[in-house]
This record gives sequence, C-alpha cells and structure tokens, in this order.
Amino acid sequence: MRGIQVTEYVKDPGGLRVTDLPDPSPNHDQYLIGIRASATNFFDLLQIRGKYQHQPPLPWISGSEFSGVVLRTPSSPPRGQTPKFKVGDKVFGASQGGYATKVAAKEESLRPVPKGWSFFEAAGLFVTAPTSYAALVHRARVREGEIVLVHAAAGGVGLAAVQIANALGATVIATGGTQHKLDVARSFGADHTINYTDPTWPEQVRKLTPSGRGVDVVYDPVGMIAPSMKCIAWNGRLLVIGFAAGEIEKVAMNRVLLKNVSIVGLHWGMYATMEPQTVEDVWNGLFELMESGRFRGTVFTDQEFVGLESVPNALKALGARETWGKVVVKVPPEGQSKM
Repeated sequence: MRGIQVTEYVKDPGGLRVTDLPDPSPNHDQYLIGIRASATNFFDLLQIRGKYQHQPPLPWISGSEFSGVVLRTPSSPPRGQTPKFKVGDKVFGASQGGYATKVAAKEESLRPVPKGWSFFEAAGLFVTAPTSYAALVHRARVREGEIVLVHAAAGGVGLAAVQIANALGATVIATGGTQHKLDVARSFGADHTINYTDPTWPEQVRKLTPSGRGVDVVYDPVGMIAPSMKCIAWNGRLLVIGFAAGEIEKVAMNRVLLKNVSIVGLHWGMYATMEPQTVEDVWNGLFELMESGRFRGTVFTDQEFVGLESVPNALKALGARETWGKVVVKVPPEGQSKM
C-alpha cells in the first residue's frame, strides 16, 4: 500500500512524505479497509509534531478519519459474534493510519456510509457529527423554540451543530471570523450571523433575543465561555467543546452563580468507555437526521485535494484556518490515476 509514515517528528506538514509500505496486518478482531477518502483534523497537526496527548510509538502512519470499502472481515470477532460488515460494504470511521490506501479498524470504530452519501461526504463524519449531537441533545438538552449560539459555526463541529440545533427546532445564531464563513453557516441553516472579531458581538447577540434576554445555549469549540456570559440567558447552558483559540479559559464563578447558568463539558472520546449505550443512541439519532435529509455533509469544497500527496497542502490550509467544514482528501483506489 501507500501511506504517510512518520519516522521522526516534523515541524510542519511540508515534511510529510508518501511512501510504499507493507499492507496492514489486522488483528483477529479488525477489518481491513481500502480507503477512498481521508479527513483532516487539527490533532493530526499536533501529532506529527509530537505535541498531542496520544502519541503512538515511532514509526506510525498519520491520519485517523476515513471512508472506504471493506476488504477483509475479522478472523475471530469478539464473543464469537458475526461481523456486522461484509466484504464490499462501504464504511466510514476512525483508526490510526488514515493517510494511507489501506487501514485496519475495529468494528466499534466503523459505521455504514449513509444511503446516498459519497465517500467524500462520509469521510469527515466520525468525529464532528457525534460530538455536536451528544453536546446539544444529551448534554444541553436543547428544546424546540430555544435560541442556540454556535461559535466558529463554519468549522467542522460548528456546521454539524448548526444543522442539529436547526433540526431540534431551535433558532440558531452563528458566529465566525469572516463574511465568507458566515455565509457558509447561513447556507447550512443558521438564522442569524455575527462576526466575532467585532468586540460588540455579545451586545449584537442579545439584541437578536426577545427583550434582550440572551441565548439559552452556547456551543463553544473555541474558548469563548467568559465573553459569552454577557449574552447568556437566566438558566442558560454553556457547552465547553474545545479550545481552538489555543488557551484554556479562566471563568469568574460569581457570574455563573449570579446568572444561574450551567457550564457543561463534553468529552466525546470517553463515551465508548463510560457510556457505550449513549454512543449507539447518538448514532441512531444522527442516522435518522441524515436519512430524513436534515443533516448533510460538511465537506470543504472551495478547493479540491486529490491523492495522498495533497495531504500536506490540505493540512497547511487547515492549520492556517483558510478552510471551513471538514477538509477531506480524495484517495483514488490503488492502481488508478488521481486524475
């Protein structure tokens, strides 16, 4: 197979190279997948520099999210169960080694490609979609008629959150740093958009709410909980999704008390360990939205990335925040031209 193997840490994606490598040797409980598309993530940028909290021992193949075709099923599935997928099935998922033409993955890390979806659209689903669904449905318990503020709404989790909040019957206020990104958020269902580079954005948010009371829910993957306190309603819920701005916030707890609000965290990666049934509930809910046409792929389409050789450029664009949604690289089947 071909893949991007990291033999030593690099300063930037320009140091990554595609090489010929042995095919993966799946464990008895793993599938072998032929990759057709690979999605990029910010943690990929950290991992290739040796800065991520989960660093596999060198050498390792970079990338995690993908979509593709089942080439081989597990030789000995856990507890003697029949494999859920068969050879030829289209799947998406996550497993170390996504920037390659083949990858080994366990069944719990795979899902069927939704009906009518392409590999390109499905490759970026596994991380962002369930994160946003679990946050809004299971943690914040968004109800019809509420107002949800989504920060960085044109990002991968942001566009997922916009669509899910919309499907729940909420009014969505989206923030972003450029007019283009705000336009993208609106195209995915945002009712109102505000540029958060304007220091008056909290006041603008309040003006969009009845009697200036503020929003019911804040979805924050950036690190904007403290300023969002200025536009949260009484009994509001603030969701801590991530810290894309790069700094861990410090919040004045007296404001939490005075406004009678809840700050709610989400660690989606731990649900498989701590709440496995919730994982199934989340995916069942997401597939219902996808099958009913209320949730669509959030893939970046302003620029096309084709072939593993384009992964460094895709990661550079992601790191420079020049993109929106999920940046996905199309991976032609082995033996086929990338044209």
